[in-house]
Amino acid sequence: MFKEIGETVKPGGLFDLYPPASCRKPWEEIQEDYREMLVKEGERWISYGFPPIHATDYMEFCRTGNRSHYEEKQFERRTVLNALVLAECVEYKGRFLDPILNALFVICGESGWQLPAHNSYIRDTPQFPLPDVTRPVIDLFAAETGAVLAVAEYLLREELAGVSPAVSLMVNHNLETRIFTPYLKEHFWWMGDGESSMNNWTSWCTQNVLLAAFTRPMDGERQKAMVKKACESLDYFLDEYQEDGCCDEGAQYYRHAGLTLFTAMEVLNHISGQAFSPLYREVKIRNIADYIRKAHVAGPYYVNFADCSPVAGRCTAREYLFGKRTGNTGLMAFAAKDYRESQDPLCREEHNLLYRVMGAFLHREIMDFSGEEEAGQDCYFASTGLFIARDQVFCLAVKAGGNGDSHNHNDTGSFTIYKNGLPMFIDVGVESYTKKTFSPRRYEIWTMQSRYHNLAAFGDVMQKDGKEFCASETKYDLGEDESWIQMELAGAYDHEGILSYVRKACLKKGKEIFITDTYEGELGPAVLSLMTYERPALFWESETDHKASEENEAKGRLKIFVGDLGVCRVEGALGVETEEIPITDPRLKMAWKHEIYRTLVTFDRQIALRILP
Repeated sequence: MFKEIGETVKPGGLFDLYPPASCRKPWEEIQEDYREMLVKEGERWISYGFPPIHATDYMEFCRTGNRSHYEEKQFERRTVLNALVLAECVEYKGRFLDPILNALFVICGESGWQLPAHNSYIRDTPQFPLPDVTRPVIDLFAAETGAVLAVAEYLLREELAGVSPAVSLMVNHNLETRIFTPYLKEHFWWMGDGESSMNNWTSWCTQNVLLAAFTRPMDGERQKAMVKKACESLDYFLDEYQEDGCCDEGAQYYRHAGLTLFTAMEVLNHISGQAFSPLYREVKIRNIADYIRKAHVAGPYYVNFADCSPVAGRCTAREYLFGKRTGNTGLMAFAAKDYRESQDPLCREEHNLLYRVMGAFLHREIMDFSGEEEAGQDCYFASTGLFIARDQVFCLAVKAGGNGDSHNHNDTGSFTIYKNGLPMFIDVGVESYTKKTFSPRRYEIWTMQSRYHNLAAFGDVMQKDGKEFCASETKYDLGEDESWIQMELAGAYDHEGILSYVRKACLKKGKEIFITDTYEGELGPAVLSLMTYERPALFWESETDHKASEENEAKGRLKIFVGDLGVCRVEGALGVETEEIPITDPRLKMAWKHEIYRTLVTFDRQIALRILP
C-alpha cells in the first residue's frame, strides 16, 4: 500500500499541521480552561532539578534484571519537557524557557536514548551493559526521544533562537547522529525484511523518525530516502494484519500499533499534498482503526488477552481523529465519550509531545462532538480467533487462535466474562516488565501460564508456547438469539495423553452464558482454573440451603458466588478449592486494586458452567 504511493510522491516542506508558538492566534483559541491547566502543570516543574542518571543506573538491567528504575528517571525527563513546552506555548511570556533549555541539554547529554532492555543490535540477543555513543541504537524510546526533541524545537524554534542559535544546532546534531544517520545506514529488525515478523515497534519507531525528520528542513533526496524506507516498513507492518484489523497484542497495544500507523500516515499525508489519503478508505486500515471500539467492554475495561491489561487507558485525540479520517462517526463518538470521562485530559504522563499537542488543538471539538455512540456488536476476528458476544448484561470473550502471538501468553481457549460492565471472570494481564519477561524463561512467570487463565491443566501439563500450539476445528456463530464458539484445544498442550479437549462457550441473549469442557485422555482428572477479581464463595448445591449435600456433591453440582456479581453454577465437579493471590506489582495494581482469586475445580470427563443474569 504505502510503498506504491511513496514511490510516486515528491515530499517537501515541514509537518506543520500544528503551528509553532510564534503563530499566536491558534494557541490563543485553545479553550481557556485547558490553557490554564497547561500553565498550572508547567508550573509544577518550573524549578525541577533533573536528577542525574548514572552509568550504574543504566547497568542495573543487565545486573539484576530490573528495568523500571532507569525507565522512571528517563521517562520523567521527557514528560517534564513536554509540560514545560506546552505551558510556554500557551502562556508565551518566556517564563518557562530556562527550564526548557535545561531539559534539552540534559536529554541531549544522555549517552544513549535507547532503553537498557533494548541495547542490542540484533533481535533477541543479549543486551550490552552500556550504550556505545559511536553506534546509536534506534529502539522505541530512542525514536520517541528524537520526536519529542524535534517537536519541542519546532514549536519554539524562534524563541530558542532568541536565546542562542546553539540550541537548535544542538538538537539537530543529536537528531542527525542518533536518528537520521543510523536510520538510513543501519538495518534494525523493526524496519522489516519481508521475512521476519513485525509488531508495534515497526509503526511506532517509523512514526517517530518521520516526526523528527519532517519538523525541520532537509535535503530533497534525503527526504525521498526517508519516505521510501518508512513506506517499506509500514507495508511490512500491515502484512502482519489481516482484513479484520485485529491487533493480536490487544487494546493497550493498539495505541502503540494502530494509532502509531495513523500518526505516520498523518505525517506522510501532510508532506505529500494528501497523496496517502486514499489509504484511509482501505478496508484493512478502517478495521484497524475501529478495533479499539469493538474491543471495549464498558467504562475503563477492554477485552484483554496476552500482555494487554483490561484497563487499557482512556481514549485521546488520536482515536477521535483516526475515526474522523476514516469516516467512522461511531469511533468518533466512542472516543469523544471516553475522552470526556477521563480524569486527565492533559495526558500528563504521555511521553510523546505531538500527542499532547493534538489534544490541545482538538479538545474543544471533542468536548462539543454530539454524535451518538453505537451499541457494541458481536464479532469474530478470524486472524486471531478472538470471539466477542454481548447482550444487555454480559460481555463474553473467548480467544481461540494460538500461542504464538506477539506478547503471547499461553491462553488459547481462555475466556473472560463481564457482567453489567464489571469483571466477573478475568484475564490477569502481565506484571511489570523485567529482563525475565522477554527471555527464554518467560513462561516461568505465573501470569504467562495457562493454569492462571480460565483453562484446564492435566496434572503438571499446561499449554505450551509457540504458534504450532493452537486451537483447531474452530466453529462459531453470531446470532440474534445466541452467539457461540467451539474449538479443540488438545493441540495447545503438546502431550499425547490429551486425546481431546473441546470447549464450547455460548451466550444465550438475555438468558445465560453456558460453557462446557469435554476431555478425553489418559492423564486422569483435569483441574479447571477460574480466575476472579471478587472473592468466590463455594457451596455444593442443595435444594433447601447452601450446605453441603452428599447427593448433589456426588453429582458434582456446585455454586460459585462471585462476590456480589452473581452465581456460576457448575455441574461435573469432583472437588473444589480456592486461593487468594495478592496483587503487589505496580503494573497489575493499575487494573486490580485488591487481591484476585483462583478457584480450582477438578473434573473427570466433562464440566459445565452456567452463569445467569
